[in-house]
Amino acid sequence: MFDTVLLRSFVAVVQEGGFTHAAARLNLTQSAVSAHLRRLEKQTGRDLLARTTRSVKLTADGELLLGYARAILALNHDAQAQLLRGPSEGAIRVGLSDDLANVRLMDVMQAFVVRYPRIAFSVRVGIPAQLLQAMDQGEFDLVIGGRCHDARPGLVLWREPLVWASATWTSPAPGAQVPLALLPEPCPYREAALAALARAGRDYRIVLVCASGAGLCAAAQAGFAVTPIAQSQLAHGLRAVAPDAGLPALPDVEFTMFAAPGASASVADELGNAIVLAFAHKG
Repeated sequence: MFDTVLLRSFVAVVQEGGFTHAAARLNLTQSAVSAHLRRLEKQTGRDLLARTTRSVKLTADGELLLGYARAILALNHDAQAQLLRGPSEGAIRVGLSDDLANVRLMDVMQAFVVRYPRIAFSVRVGIPAQLLQAMDQGEFDLVIGGRCHDARPGLVLWREPLVWASATWTSPAPGAQVPLALLPEPCPYREAALAALARAGRDYRIVLVCASGAGLCAAAQAGFAVTPIAQSQLAHGLRAVAPDAGLPALPDVEFTMFAAPGASASVADELGNAIVLAFAHKG
């Protein structure tokens, strides 16, 4: 039987990308987190992490255990919540970026509605920067969305590449002006794309500004424009532009959960874990 304390440290190290940030998140010392990982590896008899001086990476056995660890922690938290749940009432207001507004996320929200019938859950979809501004004004308890560069503290749920998306049947010609479809400002994907093009000295023209990710994808699918999106959002009719097209590399997206002061830490943690599980296989 696995110790949930050890599993929690293992999951935190993976999510935070290292021992230092995991220790800060868990309010433990780095040596304590390292000790937890050694004990867990001793329990399994397998190496779970490949450590370097700069980062940690999952081994094949670590990948296998990670899915089970998240499920065990979620079930453990669920059991505690069900047994200890009182007659508390209230509301949880969630701001959600457009690229996460899909059936998987709505399934998670529905599960919370069933689990906490006395808490009113509500969701508003928008651009992360605008949602965070609204949270600072007291309109949200949680905001979940993608970011590329931001010092604002939050819980990173997962990371994935930001890619240039185009129709499967076409691609920008090397050196040609790039037609862009972008979200309106302020948008982290827009900012990252324009900054990368400027650094590379690549000519571009914004041909579509749309507040909907579906509109951007439609423009790309039609061959009208190229748009920057998270890799998991590549839908039918879209592909990542190949490097030989000469477009500059884009940074990774960090899908992050931000909590307002006073938000329920237990519900926020449970929601974050549930979202990670729902999006564990994002294909």
